Parts: sequence; C-alpha cells; structure tokens
Amino acid sequence: MTDDKTPAIWEGAAGAVPGVARITGKVWLRSAGWAAGSGARSARNLARAMTNPSAAGELVRGIAEDVAEATRAITNVANAVSSGVPLPRAILEASVTLPSVIAAESDSVARRPRTLRERGEELLMRSRDVWSDAQAHPAYERILDELAPDEARILMLLLRGGPQPSVDVRSGMVSSSLVAAGMNMIGSRAGVRYLDEVPAYLNNLFRLGLIWFSQEQLDDPLEYQVVEAQPDVLEAMHSTRFPKVVRRSIHLTPFGLNFCKTCLVDAEETSDLPEHQTPDE
Repeated sequence: MTDDKTPAIWEGAAGAVPGVARITGKVWLRSAGWAAGSGARSARNLARAMTNPSAAGELVRGIAEDVAEATRAITNVANAVSSGVPLPRAILEASVTLPSVIAAESDSVARRPRTLRERGEELLMRSRDVWSDAQAHPAYERILDELAPDEARILMLLLRGGPQPSVDVRSGMVSSSLVAAGMNMIGSRAGVRYLDEVPAYLNNLFRLGLIWFSQEQLDDPLEYQVVEAQPDVLEAMHSTRFPKVVRRSIHLTPFGLNFCKTCLVDAEETSDLPEHQTPDE
C-alpha cells in the first residue's frame, strides 16, 4: 500500500528501478568493455601505470570518466521516468546516447595507426602471456599468400624426399667461368605445372626463408648421375671445351621445415622425415 502523498508516477518509477538497473548496468558494461579495449586504457597502459605515477593518474581519470558517464545514464533514465516519459523510451534514449559517444571515440582510436613502439610493447606483452596457446609463427599466414601452387609442391618434395641435388657447369681448368648454375630435377620430381618457372619458384622460396642453397653435395653420388644425364646439363657441358661439373644441394631451412609441418601436412605425417642441413653461418 502506498502513501496518499506519493504521486502515482513515483510508484511507476520505483517499480521500474530493477529494469532500469539491469539496462543501465548493461550500458555500463559496454562502456567498461570499450574502456578495457581502447588504446588509452589497454592492458599495455595498465602495466605502464604500475611503474609510472603520471600514467597511473591518466588511467584512473579515464576509468572515472567512464563510471561518471554510466552514472549519468542511470540518472537520466530515472529522471525521465519520474517526469512521465515511458520507460521503454527513456531506456532507448539512454542506451543510444552513451554507445554513440563510445563508438565515436572508439572509431577515433581505431583510425589512429599504432606506432612501432606500441606494436613492440604489445609483442613483448604477448611473449609474457603464459596462457597463450599460439604455436604457429605469425609470418606463416603472410607466406601462404605469397606462395604459388607449384611452390607448395616443391616444398612437399623437399619435406618428404629430402635435400635435392643441384649442379653447376663451369668452363676452364685453372680459372673456371660459370656456364650454367643451379641445374636440378626439382620441377619434374615435384610434378610442377610450369617447369620453366622453377628457377623463379626457388628464388621466391629462398626469399621467404624456406629453403637455402648449400655448397656441399649429398652423400649419395647416385643422386647426381640422373641430374647430370639430363639434356640441359649435357647441352651446357657440350657448349664449352673443358667442362667441369660442381655438385651442390638444396635444403629446407629450419624455419621452412617447421612451416611445412605446420601448414602443409597433418601432425601424424611429421615423423620419420628426411633430415636437412642447417644453413651456414
């Protein structure tokens, strides 16, 4: 039973308080969520505030502003209801006004490009995150965008078939000159679609840090007999009076090996793979 002196409108306002609290509570949470994720009050700034008094003051002021904004939203809804404004309309006005301010400030922060120092701080913070389960190198996604399908086949050949033989043909007995370099059978063995592009494929894989060219030859000399019998190698040898064949090899780098295991094959296929030499210092 209500007091006769209590206006009916206050009864409605009092009855609407739980609903108002719930709605404005959600509005405050949205504000707090934005505040936690914004550049001005991110976890990076929280860590800085622990050691920098001025940064701590800025952080506290920012949080206080958000709390004040949420408090004003609650007050506005209560005042509007007490003045006879229907509850749904009062809530709508409060819920639209506050997020619009948040969105405007959030968009402003998002448009500002992060400095290299800020990106470095974020990277170091992630390195200290013991709960992070990220295993793949962040460059893998970019590398996948820069690989041709034929280059993926070459990587699979190196992963499963091991290091591949390569030969240089040189001319001269004492001071030799290069006639043809890096001749190999990688294209045909990998089953690439465009054989003429194999030198470009290998250059790109080297640029991406996935393969490297060793000056050392493979242990099995039979690997080179097939390569040296190829028409292009024989043509290079017949083009000079004193041909000399220099045997070399092509390997996956440790980075390239891990890339292949992560991106190109299933986990159960990564056991008993051929070994590759480590690049020279």
